[in-house]
Amino acid sequence: IEPDGIFTGASQNYGDLPAHLGAIYAFTEGGVFPPDNPSWAGAKFTYPFLLDFTTSMLMMLGAGVREAMYVQNVTLAVSLLVILERFVAKVTGSQTAGRLACVIFFFGGGLGFVSFFGDWIESGRSFFAFLMDMGRDYTIGKTFRWGNPLIVLFITQRSFLVGMPLTILAVWKAWDIFTAKREALASDRKSLASPLAAGLLAGTLPLVHVHSLTVVFMVCAVLFFFDLEARWRHWIALAVGVALIAVPELIWITSGSATQFSKFAEFQWGWEDQTAGTLRFWTLNTGLLIPAAAAGIFLAARRRRPEDGGPSEATGILANGPQLTVLAIPFVLVFVIGNFVKLAPWSWDNIKILVYWFVGMLPFVCIAVLHAWNRGQALKTAAAATVVIMCLSGAIDVWRVATKQIEFSVFDRDAVDIAEDIKLRTPPDALFLNAPTHNSPMVLTGRRSFIRHPGHLFSYGIDAAARESQAKAVFAGGPAADSLVREAGIEYILVGPQERSLEGFNEGYFAKFPVVAQRGRHKVHRIR
Repeated sequence: IEPDGIFTGASQNYGDLPAHLGAIYAFTEGGVFPPDNPSWAGAKFTYPFLLDFTTSMLMMLGAGVREAMYVQNVTLAVSLLVILERFVAKVTGSQTAGRLACVIFFFGGGLGFVSFFGDWIESGRSFFAFLMDMGRDYTIGKTFRWGNPLIVLFITQRSFLVGMPLTILAVWKAWDIFTAKREALASDRKSLASPLAAGLLAGTLPLVHVHSLTVVFMVCAVLFFFDLEARWRHWIALAVGVALIAVPELIWITSGSATQFSKFAEFQWGWEDQTAGTLRFWTLNTGLLIPAAAAGIFLAARRRRPEDGGPSEATGILANGPQLTVLAIPFVLVFVIGNFVKLAPWSWDNIKILVYWFVGMLPFVCIAVLHAWNRGQALKTAAAATVVIMCLSGAIDVWRVATKQIEFSVFDRDAVDIAEDIKLRTPPDALFLNAPTHNSPMVLTGRRSFIRHPGHLFSYGIDAAARESQAKAVFAGGPAADSLVREAGIEYILVGPQERSLEGFNEGYFAKFPVVAQRGRHKVHRIR
């Protein structure tokens, strides 16, 4: 937040930041609780909003919006780091593997670094001059679609910062049940409390990150299938915990919603643009991740259990070899499903489950890398090169954001000021008409909008075509404009640069309505 407006320093956050601010201010400034969908008045807000809701709670205690989001983001990112490190260390039996997994995950990317070096050579500048002024990202764009988790997920899709730790904790508990000795569980009368508690936490996922709950179901289903008779009471305790919280939430979300849930499950061939071929696409986007994970799965699968003649004291990165191979199955299924089923109206949103394939493959990648590291100088060099190749592109993009090379203006000063005036001079539950854009000043007011950005609405599974046409007809001031405004119950209309840019905009139509606020080129007209 600067004197001349609100900016973002992440290239993928230009569209997402207004969506989150709209949700936050709907809680702090709006007159309806729970709020309507901020982008679609009159409909239930079914987007997983729990993280934005807790941001609004911090603001009601006195924090500014930037400070509230910052404290949340940093705290939750550190918690994810710790939980991921402990989880990978647990399943592999190696603390080194856990630490390596965090490096690969937070700096992961594809082969975009090749384009980086090509751009540097073409620029004719010194390496450090180019490094401090790069013109684009190298993990996300037209060719590269995978992105880096820090840049394209944790900054933009903030719900991941809660959803992923909760998901890993639930998978961790499922792994504990799957690997625990039957005698130990039977002798511990309190052992059912732990999976029940883990299930209760995972049950909050419908309001945190729905796609994460799908991953929890898949992992638990596969592990339970391979453990049908041994520990069924503990699996039931985990399932009951999830159901107690998740089922009422899911019923609430699906009743009275404008979302067309049929748009969240369609067949598709490949994920994103795979015109160059699936193998080449995934190689460009993930580098050596797939071959390294395959090598780790192979190493784990060939490790014999003690009862089959293996070492009696199985320690180190292959301690859980045979059982760890089973853990790979649901994550491989996640990858397959993510490539053949569109789980959101916008195809790219399949990243919301595909990223868990990445998480699930981390233990196996680390097994392969550490196994090679301990097998002579040549393989040690190959192991180090593998890690560098997997992390270099992501590190470049993280560096670009961290060094503040990106500055996109999301709201200018006039937009911020008119939003403040609207909060002072209109009722909290007022219904506004504004241009259907992602960064309308209405985002900062908490007031209800007849329609905002159709792109956001499309990603929610809402068909915005009819309302968008109605909004444009009103701004064109045609014969039906008055009746459209009356039928929609619109009380105020915002007229600013975004509205004036609409095709057919008619400034004269609004002269008959009184102006209740004005800042720069922004005016607020009272309709009733």
